[in-house]
Amino acid sequence: MKRSKPFLFLMLADFIARSAYQMGKTPLLPIFAAALGASGAFLGLIVSVSTVTGLFLKPLFGILSDRWGRRIWLLIGAGFFAFMPFLYGFIQTPEQLLVIRLAHGLATAIYGPVTLAFIADLARNNQIAEDIGWFEMARSGGYIAGPALAGWLLLSLDPVAVFTTIGLISCVIFLPVLQLPETRPRQARKRPRQRLLPHIFSAIRDGGNSPAVWLTGGLEAVTFIALYTLKAFLPIYALEAGLSIALVGFYFSLSEAAHVLSKPFCGRLGDRVGYLPAISLGMLLLAAALPLVSALDDGPLFLLPALLTGLAQALIFPAAKALVSQSISPEHLGAGMGLIGMLQNFGKVAGPVFGGFAIAALGYGGALLGLSALLIAGTVVIYALLAPRRQLGASH
Repeated sequence: MKRSKPFLFLMLADFIARSAYQMGKTPLLPIFAAALGASGAFLGLIVSVSTVTGLFLKPLFGILSDRWGRRIWLLIGAGFFAFMPFLYGFIQTPEQLLVIRLAHGLATAIYGPVTLAFIADLARNNQIAEDIGWFEMARSGGYIAGPALAGWLLLSLDPVAVFTTIGLISCVIFLPVLQLPETRPRQARKRPRQRLLPHIFSAIRDGGNSPAVWLTGGLEAVTFIALYTLKAFLPIYALEAGLSIALVGFYFSLSEAAHVLSKPFCGRLGDRVGYLPAISLGMLLLAAALPLVSALDDGPLFLLPALLTGLAQALIFPAAKALVSQSISPEHLGAGMGLIGMLQNFGKVAGPVFGGFAIAALGYGGALLGLSALLIAGTVVIYALLAPRRQLGASH
């Protein structure tokens, strides 16, 4: 199905932004932090602190985009993407780097909920998940291209020069963003509005009163806990088992390829069969995949959990965001996307910590079985709570 020009411009802007941002994250950031003298836990904090920014601020930026429009916040986010990399040349201590990373995280904290709300504004009701799937496929492309380009540049440039290059690349984001229209209806902008603080509280209350926001967001958080447990501890498990680390790298590459390539088609499936069934199927596939990861040394069998994990993500994430977009009032759409993004970030932050405790208590295989059971229980809960509500809504 043909996509509109604003949709394509937004895809291009997000691809450029995410590619440049990931250039500055992996493998560049740990190398730069180590060169400044950071090590151990403080180095890990530097790498992860930008996620914490989104954990607290995504709902706020989503709410502000509901109030003042999406385009202005996309321009502000583009400014953070473009100008922050030039500041890395002035950093002399790990503590300064931590502060800059915290501020740099504002870029993704803005772009996360605002771009998704923009896509939902543009989409027709029968293709929201598919549109989100295509959009996130471009975003994932940035996650692939960015680290590869940064690694290549580091062969001939020092880290500060690479950050300067990232800033120059990021300035290109303004070209597609300036082509975007404002998606909010003109009459909505003319209506009397609440003052800022009452509007923020009203939006949070609207999102908080929506079971779809908390249940799907909670399931996404559990999903990210499982995925980031794998990312953090699968390499260690492979080394302890005497397996090639290249096999682990191939596992993650195969999983990400399945995730990226199947997103639009899984989104279309969600639009056709319903978002709740698509989310539930994805959760069950992920639950089935986790115990199979321990078969990594059983030849081609390790391909199965990698493919299932990628397919599960493609089923869950577009459908979850589409479900939220239909479950919250249009004037608070950005708030809903911000809340679900906040819960995602919680899963990313909590995943390695929770996984570490689970592995210490249950062992690697036991922890994966426990996470699998948690995913199944969560699927049962969300289906039991949301399915009757949606059937009741359909009857009216």
